[in-house]
Amino acid sequence: MLRAAGVGVGDEVIVPAFGNVEVSEAVALTGALPAFADIDPVTYCLDPSAVAAAVTPRTAAVVVVHRFGRTADVGRLRALAQRHGLLVLEQGESEAPYDEVAQRRERAAYLDAKLRGVRTPDGGDGHTYQQYVVRVPGNGRPDRDAFARAVRARGVECRVPVKTPVHRLPEFRRCVALPETERAAAETLALPVDASLTRRDMQRIVSACNALGGLLQPAL
Repeated sequence: MLRAAGVGVGDEVIVPAFGNVEVSEAVALTGALPAFADIDPVTYCLDPSAVAAAVTPRTAAVVVVHRFGRTADVGRLRALAQRHGLLVLEQGESEAPYDEVAQRRERAAYLDAKLRGVRTPDGGDGHTYQQYVVRVPGNGRPDRDAFARAVRARGVECRVPVKTPVHRLPEFRRCVALPETERAAAETLALPVDASLTRRDMQRIVSACNALGGLLQPAL
């Protein structure tokens, strides 16, 4: 799609660094340069204000990635792109059947009400909970990783959704300030909300997480 729009050598394409490297790789394949903008800490999608700050005379396009079941603020991003004559492309997530989404929302609501010691996701804008991503308080990555190990030891599967932001990878390393991206990569943890989970499974998740809440101390 980028090639079809004439994007190529000498162009810049604004992309998120919080997420899959494939988007930046696709930009590089056209000969263009990925330019990284920061994310909104609530949706984990591109922050329109950060995108506006990243626009240069070489910017040709913006690739918007919807993340974890939340959608980016496409309205503001398209308005920004129109002012600067930029192409906007969206990368969505695979859509699940309505009944599966409803079940995930039901499980997410249970976790929202029961979890202590972690910051639960904001459920606004039709969140479909492709992933249920919490923030682990404390001192960033060390505490988040320790929390994840302890939860797994209690029989609960969990995963770090973004281990390394793209702008920290050797092939795309950039000296750019992306504080929300860095913070999200250091604090986030995805807990299971699959439609197949039983009430007992959900209780096990809550018990495992809440047993650890008092062990974590906020960063000073």
